[in-house]
Amino acid sequence: MPDMALLYRAEIRPTKLELIDSWLPTRSWYQGPAEPGVRRVSACRFDDPDGEVGVETMLVQAGDGPVLHVPLTYRAAPLDGGEPWLVGTTEHSVLGKRWVYDATGDPVYLQALATAILTGGGEAEEFVDGDDGQEQRTPAMTLRGSGTPGTAVPTVGPIEQTTDGDPGRIITGTVELVVHRVLGSADSDGPVLTGSWDGGSPTVLAAVTLR
Repeated sequence: MPDMALLYRAEIRPTKLELIDSWLPTRSWYQGPAEPGVRRVSACRFDDPDGEVGVETMLVQAGDGPVLHVPLTYRAAPLDGGEPWLVGTTEHSVLGKRWVYDATGDPVYLQALATAILTGGGEAEEFVDGDDGQEQRTPAMTLRGSGTPGTAVPTVGPIEQTTDGDPGRIITGTVELVVHRVLGSADSDGPVLTGSWDGGSPTVLAAVTLR
């Protein structure tokens, strides 16, 4: 069965972009105005096999600056030990209060990212839940891992060390993941995840190395 993400037609307060706007200036890798006024460039979803955590790859831009890679996760309860990665909380008109995290600190995202890269996977199919049932929509961005289908993927496990920079580095007992933040010139050795949007050329978003 293909990976899928179920979305809702809902009001979100504050919006995801408003949360990102407040959070970006606190990041070491952000260069731009104190009030970014970000706009959404593109986005797509990964699947959480347990159906509990929303996992989104978000690309944003502040003014005429570079495209920034901001992966997010959405949870119905706080992530244990996740305070350093908390972007903020929001009220979802269907799902209630949601805790929004920088996904580089969320094990569900890290597992999805490593799996996509190593197995040649991509974004999830998107379905919007409305009054007339579930309606499929086309994701705005295409993701593709450079690995091989059927490759065994280790359990990523607890985070041992992180670097909040560009790129961000996340080390666990089994993998080292690299997440590029400022897009356009990044290059990585080994298995990578690329993203394509608006008909542009594939851009490297992340990479993984087995330990």
